[in-house]
Amino acid sequence: MNADLMDRPAPDLEPLLRPLFHAAAPGAAVAVAVIRGSERTVSCRGYTDRIGVRPVRADTRFEIGSVTKTFTALLLAEMAARGDVRYDDPIDRYLPADAAPGYPHERPITLLHLATHTSGLPRLPVGLTPAAVPRWFTKPYATFGPSHLMRALPRTPVRGTPGAQVRYSNLGCGLLGLVLANAAGQRYEELLLSRICGPLGLVDTSCGPGGEPATGYRRGRRVPSFRLPALPGAAALRSTADDMLRYLQAHLALDAVPLPERTDATALRTALGEVLTPRVGRRRTGVRICLGWNQRSLDERPSPDGGDEADGLVYHAGATRGFTTFVGFSPSTQVGLAVMAGTHPVRGRGFVQGAYDTLRTLVAERRAE
Repeated sequence: MNADLMDRPAPDLEPLLRPLFHAAAPGAAVAVAVIRGSERTVSCRGYTDRIGVRPVRADTRFEIGSVTKTFTALLLAEMAARGDVRYDDPIDRYLPADAAPGYPHERPITLLHLATHTSGLPRLPVGLTPAAVPRWFTKPYATFGPSHLMRALPRTPVRGTPGAQVRYSNLGCGLLGLVLANAAGQRYEELLLSRICGPLGLVDTSCGPGGEPATGYRRGRRVPSFRLPALPGAAALRSTADDMLRYLQAHLALDAVPLPERTDATALRTALGEVLTPRVGRRRTGVRICLGWNQRSLDERPSPDGGDEADGLVYHAGATRGFTTFVGFSPSTQVGLAVMAGTHPVRGRGFVQGAYDTLRTLVAERRAE
């Protein structure tokens, strides 16, 4: 990167970021990455431990929760650009014969339906919550693995016709990661590393432990690390402010991140553009659903077509039991913001809204220049 990274923001940026640091739980680990044109900033506050010995750094790893879905969707777009899969492939093609959900087969669930929350699948798999209750305050989902998911899918109800309505589904996006892994003959994490994280230089982004991790807290108590072995493509990734900065930069300018000189680099560049194309709209809210991302018009006024595609905010939030994350950007103004905090999701609702408002302010200032 040509621009400097700094722990203390520029004087005009610091007042905008200060409320984000205050919105997190007292003493919580917080890392913020900002792009404004050619300017790159990473600013960190708090500590990775409760006793205040290890300060948060740009390479501190946070659980990013549902922001993982944007990586899974980018993986879909990359594999589609290569010709490995097609958006309209039915999911049955990549699942065991006895593991497909029950739905009318005259209009099957496709990979695109999974990536746009239009599959009709419920938010969570059948059987996940009962299995989680005994471990609710430790690692509730850690014992629900891929074999449990395969047994649960045939009993999973599908609401309505696939493609007809947006219903947010962790199961759908997690299942997308699984079918892409099956299509490639690799584990999800290995596939993501070889196709997305490796080429983009995201050296600290993965599903497993590693690096210097932040600690999440709920009501002052340490929360065990999050595990979701059945559906890693939905919410299992961990990342850093440094990596999120590169991830934002790749989406803002297709050629900004040097890619390895390989024949498949073209597929990834194509995919970075594909994920920003709106696929379905929510008329009442003005939100458009892209591949893994949400998009909203900058003027915030709901309209039948969801607003001006070229001038929209693209964003996604994520949360685990001890962490909250927001990532968003505006391609037209070349502004990006990623905020990660060791804050419980209940408190994080205001944190996410504050991050979204900060992004809007950064974009408005760039438009006024």
